[in-house]
Amino acid sequence: MDIYEQIVELRRQGRRGAVATITNVRGSIPSFQTAKMLVRDDGSIAGTIGGGCVEAEVWQAAREVMEEEKPRSLTFNLNNNSKYDTGLVCGGTLDVFVEPVLPPALLYIFGAGHVAYNVYKVASTAGFEVTVVDDRESYANRERFPDAREVIAEDFEQVTARLDPPESAYIVIVTRGHRDDMRVLRWAVNTRAQYLGMIGSRRKTISIYKELEKEGIPAEKFANVHAPVGLEIGAVTPEEIAVAIVAEMIAVHRHAPTSVPSKKYAYPPSQAAEEHAEKDAVERSN
Repeated sequence: MDIYEQIVELRRQGRRGAVATITNVRGSIPSFQTAKMLVRDDGSIAGTIGGGCVEAEVWQAAREVMEEEKPRSLTFNLNNNSKYDTGLVCGGTLDVFVEPVLPPALLYIFGAGHVAYNVYKVASTAGFEVTVVDDRESYANRERFPDAREVIAEDFEQVTARLDPPESAYIVIVTRGHRDDMRVLRWAVNTRAQYLGMIGSRRKTISIYKELEKEGIPAEKFANVHAPVGLEIGAVTPEEIAVAIVAEMIAVHRHAPTSVPSKKYAYPPSQAAEEHAEKDAVERSN
């Protein structure tokens, strides 16, 4: 594969990297203008921009670029710095542009009801590639989700048995019931996904966590679950809830400050927190 094919393959795998390109050359250098090098997230490379100390420094910059997700320009003067002396008659100067290669933002929505539909619409507009999963074909179909990456109408456990979301993935659990939410969460807490959110009240969240703990899932597995899902913006309607959920995903993706208001519930809860959740549930039912 050439370097472009390898970039496509890297993104298809849900991985990240950085591409370094020689953009300008003045004088003699041990390479050529437009030469490219791909640095993958595991440190491996494809292509070359000439080798030696220049390439080593570009490799290090590429690692930083893929983490920061911001491009960078570098200039090397091979004549004035002895560490770039490769024994060749060079003495030129080269500019290198390093840009990140980022995987597509994959979103897996479990559920295809009103909230799921609106999450799909808002997330698609925000640039996420969406896969919708529901066990009801009357809801999970192409007519309802025409622009989704994939629409799967199948039992949740059958689907999760074959899914392996990459580290760059997002998972939102908004099924039609407590039982299905728990079935999906049982699988989701053991995935590599960078974001996992589940809809529901604090009381429901505690109840599901406790049930899964009884099955042997450690409490620390729930530490990064965003439940109740979404930012705390007072959302009520399915449309508003969808905005709150996608906004929270964007906050995670863009490494927003922790001061962004979230409804995420810490677990395991304190006694006071459990009493608050119980009181909240009673008030909602009245």
